[in-house]
Formats: sequence, structure tokens, C-alpha cells
Amino acid sequence: MNRNYEVVWARVAENDLKEIIDYIAVDSPANALKIFRKIKEKASCLYTMPERCRIVPELKDQGIMQYRELIVPPWRIIFRIAKIRIYVLSVLDSRRNIEDILLKRLIGD
Repeated sequence: MNRNYEVVWARVAENDLKEIIDYIAVDSPANALKIFRKIKEKASCLYTMPERCRIVPELKDQGIMQYRELIVPPWRIIFRIAKIRIYVLSVLDSRRNIEDILLKRLIGD
């Protein structure tokens, strides 16, 4: 039986999304709104079967297995499953050095 989860956005993930949308909106407010809706819609789909998403490869290589990602090209929605909740932790541009960003955010300096 499939379980339903509550999807919760961390403040840092909300800030990531805001920065992405603000950057895009400079050139195209309409496109920014479209991308905002697409990312939010994809993330909201995590309420069911979040295990279908892969473990973040850069973290898996470090032996860290509790973080998964949903790809919305070129962005990566990083999340963690915890009992009845999905915590959206980051929304990152896959063209950046993801490993450094994630290790700094999730483990600390």
C-alpha cells in the first residue's frame, strides 16, 4: 500500500527557488512564473512514492544515503524522507558544482 507524505519546504529551499525565479524574471517575468509553477508542481508530486527518486549521486559517493533528488532540468530538487514528511531542502542549478554546495549545506564546513 502506498503511503502519502506531507511535502514541507525548508527556508533555504524557498530562498533557492526565489533566487532562481528572480534571476529569470529580469529577462522574462512570464517564463519565471512558468518555471516557478513547474518546480512547485513537480515537488508537490513527491507526496506519493518519493522513493522512486534517486539518491543524490555526489552524496552517495561520500556514503550519505538519506538524500534524494527530483530532476526538473536544469534544476535538482534535493529532499529527505522523514516518517510522514518530505523535506525539500534545496533547489539547485545542475550546472553548478553541486557536491560542494550540498556538502557545505548538509554537513557543514
